[in-house]
Amino acid sequence: MIVRNLQEANTSGRRIVSPDGNWESTRLLLKDDNMGFSFHITTIYTGADFEMHYQNHLEAVHCISGRGEVETFDDGKKYSIEPGTIYILDKHDRHTLRAFEEMTMACVFNPPLNGKEVHNAEGGFELEAGNIDE
Repeated sequence: MIVRNLQEANTSGRRIVSPDGNWESTRLLLKDDNMGFSFHITTIYTGADFEMHYQNHLEAVHCISGRGEVETFDDGKKYSIEPGTIYILDKHDRHTLRAFEEMTMACVFNPPLNGKEVHNAEGGFELEAGNIDE
């Protein structure tokens, strides 16, 4: 059994802050845990407006708090994000995420992240980023 505490993880190498200042993510479950997916609690800062395109991963995102929107590139549709909303990037959807107020999100990635990932030039994560222990 694996048991972790969010507050403790926030003070460890499991908390990653984006170099661009849009988000921070505490990675509670990672590839080395051998569950087949990773689980993160991510904060999107107020005013963040950035493109993402997870070409190597599928992601499901559940909004715990805050308000924003996600816009898809293929069809230009905008979806309101608020507590209780989940969006699922099941087709490697290229999208823009906007935070009208600080949002707390629960995120699941498949395949799982190693731990140190930050967005690359295309707005996605590399498959083999460093582990949190490296």
